[in-house]
Formats: sequence, structure tokens, C-alpha cells
Amino acid sequence: MEASLQAHTPVYCGRIVLRNKTLVKIKPFIGSHPSRRTNLFSQFTQSCSWHKYSVIAGFSHQIIASSDFSRKRRYKVSAPRANDSAPKGFKPKPSSPRKDQKTIDGKEVMNPSISTEVVNPTKKESKIEVKIDKVPEFNQRTENVNIDIMDEISVPGSQKMKLEAINNSDSLIETLSSENDDDGNDNDDHEEGSRMLKLEMEAKLLKQKVEEQEKLLKQKMEEEEKLLKQKMEEEEEKLLKLKMEEELRKKETEEKLRTQELKSLATETLVKGEKIFYYPKIVTPDQDIEIFLNRTISSLYEESEILIMGAFNDWRYKSFTVKLEKTSFGMDWWSCQIHVPKEAYKINFVFFNGKDVYENNEMKDFCIDVEGGMDVYEFEELLLEEKRRELERLAKEEYEREKQAEEQRRIEAEKVSSEADRMQAKNEAERRRGILEEHLQKAVKSDDNVWYIEPSEFKGEDKVRLYYNKSVGPLANAKDVWVHGGYNNWRDGLSIIEKLEKFEGKVGNWWYADVVVPYRSLVLDWVFADGPPQRATLYDNNNRKDFHAIVPISIPQDLFWAEEESEIYKKLQAERRIREEEIRAKAEKTACMKAEMKERTVKTFLLSQKNIVYTDPLDVQAGALVTVFYNPANTVLNGKPEVWLRCSFNRWTHRMGLLPPQKMLPADNGTHVKTAVKVPLDAYVMDFVFSEKETDDGVFDNKNGMDYHLPVSGGIVKEPPMHIVHISVEMAPIAKVGGLGDVVTSLSRAVQDLNHNVDIILPKYDCLNLSNVKDFSFHKNYSWGGTEIKVWFGKVEGLSVYFLEPQNGLFWKGCIYGCNNDGERFGFFCHAALEFLLQSGFHPDVIHCHDWSSAPVAWLFKDNYRNYGLSKAKIVFTIHNLEFGAQLIGKAMAYADKATTVSPTYSREVAGNPVIAPHLYKFHGILNGIDPDIWDPFNDKFLPVSYTSENVVEGKKAAKEALQQRVGLKRADLPLVGIITRLTHQKGIHLIKHAIWRALDRGSQVVLLGSAPDPRIQNDFVNLASQLHSTHHDRARLCLTYDEPLSHLIYAGADFILVPSIFEPCGLTQLTAMRYGSIPIVRKTGGLYDTVFDVEHDKERAQSQGLAPNGFNFEGADAAGVDYAVNRAISAWYESRDWFNSLCKTVMEQDWSWNRPALDYLELYHAARK
Repeated sequence: MEASLQAHTPVYCGRIVLRNKTLVKIKPFIGSHPSRRTNLFSQFTQSCSWHKYSVIAGFSHQIIASSDFSRKRRYKVSAPRANDSAPKGFKPKPSSPRKDQKTIDGKEVMNPSISTEVVNPTKKESKIEVKIDKVPEFNQRTENVNIDIMDEISVPGSQKMKLEAINNSDSLIETLSSENDDDGNDNDDHEEGSRMLKLEMEAKLLKQKVEEQEKLLKQKMEEEEKLLKQKMEEEEEKLLKLKMEEELRKKETEEKLRTQELKSLATETLVKGEKIFYYPKIVTPDQDIEIFLNRTISSLYEESEILIMGAFNDWRYKSFTVKLEKTSFGMDWWSCQIHVPKEAYKINFVFFNGKDVYENNEMKDFCIDVEGGMDVYEFEELLLEEKRRELERLAKEEYEREKQAEEQRRIEAEKVSSEADRMQAKNEAERRRGILEEHLQKAVKSDDNVWYIEPSEFKGEDKVRLYYNKSVGPLANAKDVWVHGGYNNWRDGLSIIEKLEKFEGKVGNWWYADVVVPYRSLVLDWVFADGPPQRATLYDNNNRKDFHAIVPISIPQDLFWAEEESEIYKKLQAERRIREEEIRAKAEKTACMKAEMKERTVKTFLLSQKNIVYTDPLDVQAGALVTVFYNPANTVLNGKPEVWLRCSFNRWTHRMGLLPPQKMLPADNGTHVKTAVKVPLDAYVMDFVFSEKETDDGVFDNKNGMDYHLPVSGGIVKEPPMHIVHISVEMAPIAKVGGLGDVVTSLSRAVQDLNHNVDIILPKYDCLNLSNVKDFSFHKNYSWGGTEIKVWFGKVEGLSVYFLEPQNGLFWKGCIYGCNNDGERFGFFCHAALEFLLQSGFHPDVIHCHDWSSAPVAWLFKDNYRNYGLSKAKIVFTIHNLEFGAQLIGKAMAYADKATTVSPTYSREVAGNPVIAPHLYKFHGILNGIDPDIWDPFNDKFLPVSYTSENVVEGKKAAKEALQQRVGLKRADLPLVGIITRLTHQKGIHLIKHAIWRALDRGSQVVLLGSAPDPRIQNDFVNLASQLHSTHHDRARLCLTYDEPLSHLIYAGADFILVPSIFEPCGLTQLTAMRYGSIPIVRKTGGLYDTVFDVEHDKERAQSQGLAPNGFNFEGADAAGVDYAVNRAISAWYESRDWFNSLCKTVMEQDWSWNRPALDYLELYHAARK
């Protein structure tokens, strides 16, 4: 048995006799025991004198007493002693000092160096061991001590008595053991058992007592803790009660004061004859207020139920409806509480009975001002910010919906395409099967005298030997023999190529080759030749029928063709997906390039005014603070002592109206002045003019009546769309004669892309190219001018077009121009177009007419329609060419609200014309542009290689080679001059002729594309073409006709495009040339001067437009001028190719589309409407 006792410090009991079969184990225990075990035992150890010799606090031992009782033998147990010469079993006298003890601090303790032994009379040794399990090492020195516990322990009460009893019983056992030593070992077992039993019982009693005392102590502590907690709760309850009583008294006092104040306010209100009052008197944001109504003097005096209905900030924010309750202070006052939000500056409300009886302050409503909060403008900004967030949320939702819809469309398109692929695969498989089955009928296993195959039975992927009798065919005298073969009617082309060897094992001239039968072969196809492919000159092809051998072992044909159909289907799908990905990637890149170019153009547009006005930041954002810089030195305010800014937003229609004039202060950059402006969130354009005074008199700079306008980005309000109607007799590509048709189509598309509504009205010629009209259908008919007019509708280039077809036959002439009554025809059309607008209920903002042919619209509208249903519209008139119909143009200038021509320089050139001069105040020059979708080298189907500015050199090289091949020129790396023009005197035909000879003299190639309406000029160029073809046949070609694909190839393949016009209102040829990376050579006139900046002489002029130099130009209209420009251009090509190539890249990156002109036309439209 074992009895354990855990102690917190080392324990050694010297008086306890260790006997045979007794083992006391002292085991180290590192750590701490539960408090209920250590607390009492610590009291026990603290009184022991040996406690000071303990190793260290927190180190404990487990004392285990064990005994083993033997039934067979008895052992004499004696006190242990050291091994010496004394007889075994000798017991020292009690009075003599023990040899295993030593003195420490005046006390005897066990000497740890002396071991003990137990000896029995039977000479059998039985050892009593004191085992100390591995003890940790400590810095503090430790010693083993032998201490008499009872001599040193001092404990109170029953614990001391118990320990004494244990000690006494131990002594008694030892005494009995000594007395019986001489009598033998008869009672040894009994004594040992009694002693150990007693020890076990005492240990249990001690443990039980310790646990009882711990339990009592724990109960006592819990009771004390409970009493303390109860006392604290009572104290807290008393404090809380006192506090509540205090608050109640305070509240009662406040309520009494409030009631008195409310009664006083109620009395004052009645005295004033007013119906309501509110409390507190000063209303602030984020506060609860009480509103009182005197029912007696209101229109609700007979109503038993009263409600208040209201909102904040002029009924614009957070509406509410609350029921009123009757107050306790009499006089028929009713009240309710309302919470005032922090955004409020005013409370608006009325009272009603919940049905149809209202008290609304005699139709003026009730209102209460809120002090200390937002003002009206701050609240407006708050609403705009909330609207902005809402719009962002809606835009995000719309984006997700569109994304899902796009994915659904993609899935549907994929499904349709997959079905089409499957059907195509099926048809292709059937077609191939029919051909192959016919082919199989001609195939044989061998031709014994010509060829055979071993083994005779084989299948796909087998290696076989093909034998050929060389002597029977055309290869009898050939040195070598090769087999060129395939399978399944040459399905994959040439797939078997082997050289034959001479076969010596058979009589005759037999040759052989080992070949591998292709997988899935039904029939083998081959011919014999005297060499490998590309080098053979002589063939044996079985009299043009080829050789064919059946593959004896092949898969069933139904299975073969099912697999074949599947393979065809997979191939079609893969090819289609590659095509679709290429198209998608190209469209994505095109859209990206267009967006980048538009962004650059807007920036250039803003910077182009920098010499007069600009902002910081350049991109004006809604909700931001911007600084406006103005340079009066370049305006009518030059030299004025003060400059004032007059500003508003949204074409002067913003809710805030005209902002107060702001005095501009000197800026840091010289002559500029500046001021700051806060842009509201609901702005989409910024409007301003400048003046010399704060008052409305004095000098103003309003940009010649156009005002200054800058676009605003990021606003929550978008510009309302205008409705523009073009009335024109030309439109590309369905009714095009000259540049007018291009302008109408391209300008309309550009304005429509800016989110405005555009319609076009056009005569329905019988020569229209309707293949370019989508959804063409009858729209309506109406009567006017003594005839019925049918109206047709269709979409051209994405634009809505109405075609007028009078049944009097005026436009059934087979042509657009050229009739002797063109004036009558187009005059009738103009009047019919206005009548159509009136009868159809159209109310356009702008009617735009063009050149002499639709000039009558201007005065017909003012005289007959402005006051009869089309009063909203304004007339804009554009002169494309003043050379025709000057009288009609002059009359239109007088009636139009705004007039334009197609370039700034041309507007100055014609300013002195008598039909223009009186109307210069409303006359403006705006450049034309080109359509970047029609003229796009990256997506041009007429070019061999698509290209952008990034690969312009490679793209133009491929185009030049294709052009040289197309027109029959020598394929050489030479400069190439292109000319694309109508051959008229206006285009400088004498300069064209001279330029051709000059370019040829400089070693260039020349290609001309064009025709002359004048037969004499046409014949003159026919003769020139003959002369050039005979003298410079490999370097000159004149194509005297119209050829659209060839024009694209010339623009791309030429290094230079020559435009030596005598006069040119705008010119599109030079713009198209630059779009394709060709360098223009032009005469300085009209739009040519406005768009081409000489690389040597126009750097500053180009920079003022935000551009880089881009070509070569010349003055005068003689040979010397042409030579000057042509010589410099060709020399640059020869001498500075790298520079020339970079120039090609530069001109490609310039934007000559309608991006910029469309913005200018919109400004003009708005100015006309102002």
C-alpha cells in the first residue's frame, strides 16, 4: 500500500524507522499544488526549524510510504548504520551520538554521505531505500538534513495532538521492534503491518482534516464576499434613488417653468392674433421642437383630429406627417413634436384633418426658419451630391445590366454560330464523302506490272513497302525516283515524300520505298517523280489520273464520316473563334485609339485659347474650385486698368443665374490676370465674358458675340440635346458629287456622337444608291405645291434621313446636278422640306442649310414659317464654295442667324466679297474634318496590311508595293508622289503637270487619280498619260477615272500627296493624306494654309494651334513655287529617312476628324439660339 503526502518543501523525518520491505520514495515535483493543499501545509512547514534548510520555495516532494508483508519469513529490522566492522544487526545505544548525523546550527541532522543498510539474521539482505528522483539543480546550495519532526513542529490545537499521536505510535512500534529482536522474527510481520496501517490511517485523518478546514475557510470567504457585495448593492441603490429623486425634482421644476413659458407664449400668440407658435423660440438643426396650433381660430375648429403635414427647405427635403394631441394648459391648443434634421434651414408645413380640410395660413403655408445651419446654396450642394451618388448607383446598376445583357447576347450568338458551324460541318462532310466514294471506286489494291504494296493487308499507321516498275512509265530513264503521296483524295495535301531504292530481289527494273500509312486512311494517293517536291521535272501520274490504292483494313465508313464531321466542326469552331477574337481585339483597339484622339483634341482645343483664356486645372470638374486666367493684351481690353469676370454656367441658364462680377487680380505669368470660381455640381459648361468695369457699361470682350465657354466634366446634369435638321441636296455616300456630301454626313455624325439629335432631309433622286440605306421604307405623304410628295425614311451611316419625292418628276432626272432647271428643282425642294417639318410637327432648334442649292431655306423660313409654327428654330447657313450661286448665297447671308464657311483663311479671303462683307459680324470660318471610320488605315479593307502610327513604316511599305503592282510601276524603293483630284482650273492643273515632270526628274514615281468634267481638259490629260507611259512607263501612271479602292491605296502607298490648288475653301485631300501617314505638299490658300504647317517655316504658327509642323507648302501659282516645295520634300526623303519616317508618324497622330469642328459648330448653334 502507499500513502502520499504532497509538501511544498523538502521533508525528512529522522525518527521514523525504515524497516524491511519499506520503501520511502521522495520524488521531486516542480510547480505548485492547488491552494487548498498548500495553504495549511505551509502553516505546518513555517513553524519547522528545518524549513530554513529547504532548497527553494515552490519545489515540492511527494513522500510515498510503501510496505510489503511476507507470509513466509520474518525479518529482524535494526536501525541502519554505516558499513564497518561491527557485527550485522548491532543496534547502537540511544544515548550515543549517531554516526550518520552532523551538527548544523546547533542541531543534529542526518549526514547525507552515510548510507544505511538493513540486515536480517538469515543473511538475506533487504534494503530500505530513500530514492530521490532527479532533482533540478539550483544556484542555491542544498543539503540533506535529518530532523526530528515532532521536536521542531509547532502547530496549534488538534493538529499538534494528532501529530504527537503519530509520533508516539511510531516510538511504540520502534520499542516493540527492539524488544522482540532477541526473541526472533515471530512478530516482525505483525508489528510492521500495525505500524504501516497506523501511518496510513493517520495520513488519511490529516488529509481529511486539511480538506475540512479548507472547506470551512472557503465557505467563510464566500459568506464574507456575499455580505460585502450585498452591502455595495445597497449603497448603489441608495445613490441611484437619490439621483433619481434629484432628477425628478429637476424635471418637475423644468416642466413647471416650461408650462409657464408655454402659457405665456400661447397668450402672446393669441394677443397677436396668430394661430401657431413653437418651442423653443430659436430653432436649430438636429433638435426636437414642439409646434402648437390654436384650433379655435383655425379652419379646423370643428375637427376632432388634427395632423401636421410638412417638409423642410421649401418643401424639398424629408416630408413628414404627424398627429397633434391636445395640450394640458387649455385654450384649445394642440401640439406635436418634430425633429429638425441637421440639413434644414427652414420648416414648411400645413395642418389638416387627414382628409380634405386644411389650415394653410391663407394659402401661404406656415414656415419656421432654422438658425445656425445650412444656407440655401449649401443645401443645394447637398442635394446635388446626393443626386450624384444616386446617379453613380444607377450607372453602376445599368452597367451591370448591360454587362449581363451583353453576356446573354454573346451566349445566344455563340449558340447560333455553333449551330451554323455544325450544319456547315455536316454539309462539308457529305460533300467530301461523295467525292471520296467516287474516288474509292477508281482505287485498286495493286497493278501487278506497275506497282504493288506489301503486305497486301494493312491499315492506318502501318509501315508498308511500295514497289514501282520504273521501266513501264515515263521515268524509265530517270536517275532517281520519288513518291509524292497523300491520302483520302489528297485530303491534307502532300503528306508522303520518300525516295525509292533499287530492288534487286525481282526480275525487271523494280524500285521500292518504305512508307507509313497515314492514320484514318481509306485510300492512298500518289504520283512518282524524278525528284523531291519543288525540284522534280518529270512525273508518272498515271496519265493524269494519279495512282490510288485501297487501304484494305480501315474503320467502318459510317464511323469514319461521323469522326470526320466532328473534326470539321471542331476546326470550324476554332477558326471562327480566332476570327471573332481578332475582330473583337481590333474593334477594342480602334475604340481606344478614337477615345485617346478625342481626349487629345479636347485638350488641344482648350490649349488653343491659352493666349487669351485658360483655367487651372485645364480640365474643369464639377464641384471643384478653378482659377480662370485671362490675357487682356490680346483682346479689346488691352490697356484697361481693371478687368472684371462675368460668369455663369450651362449656357447662362444655371439656377444661380449670373454670379456677381469678380475683379481679376494680376497673375504671376506676366500680362495675365486671374480669379477663382467655384463650379457647382450641376454644371456642364462654364460661361463667361470680360469687362473693364464692375457695372454693365463700358467695353466687353465677348469673343465677337460667341462668348467664352469651357466644358465641365463630372457634373450630375448633362447638357440637354439640341435638335438639328440639315436640309441638303447632297449626302455621302448615297448622293455625293463633291465635298458638300462628305460634310453633311460627317458633321451630322460627329454632332450626334455628342448626344444631340440630328435629322437630314434629302431629295429622293432616282439615281440614289439605296444599297447604303438601311431600313428604307415609306414614311408618309402630303400635298404641297400642287403635287403629292411622298416621304421615305431610312438610316444612312447611323443617321435618320427623310427622302422627299415630289410626284411632279423634278428629281427623276437620273442625276443630281446638270439640268437646265436646277434652280427651280432645288427651290421647290427647300420649300417642300420646310412644309414637311411643319406638317410633321417637328420643332428643331437649328435648321442648317448648305451652299446655293439649299440657300432658299433661309428666307423661306423667315418669311413663311417662323411665325407659323416653327418659331423655335434658328437658321445656320454654310458656304462650301462661293464660286457658284453667289446671288442666292448673298440673300441667304442676309436672312441667316449665323453663317459659316469651311476654313478661317477662306473666310478672310472672301470677306471683301459684296455678298459677304455686310454680314461679317455673323460670319465665321470653321474647318471641315474627315470621317475617321471611312478613312482608317487600321480597318481599311482596300489595304494589304492594316497599320497605325506605331507601324506606319511597315504598313506604308506594303501599301506602296501593292500600289506599284496594281498600276504597273516598277517595284522599287523610290519616293512616290500621289495626286487625287478633280481636274479643274481651281485645282491648279498647270501646277499639277509641272509637278509631275519635276518629281520624275528627281527620280520619283508618280500616280495620278482623277477625271475632268471638261472634255478638253480630260483629253489634254489623256495625251499626257500616253506621253508619260511611253517615256516613263515604270515610274508614272495617270488613272483618269474615279476608283474608290485605288484612292485608298494611293493615300496609303504614296510618300507625298500633292494639292496645288489655286483656291481651296477647305480641302479634304490633304487631311486624308495625313490620316494615312502621307506628307502633304500644298499651296498656301484657304483650308490648305490652315491645316498644313511647313516643316521649316511654320513652327510658331503650328505651336499656336497646339500642333507640330506636318508638311511642305509654297506661295505663288507658278513653277518656281512648286519646285521649291517638291524639291525640299524629295530631298528630305532621300537624305533624312529616319526624320521623314518620324514625320509620317507625327501626321498620323494629328486629329483631322470632326472632333474639333463639331465642338466649334455646337458653339455656333448655341450662339445662334442665344
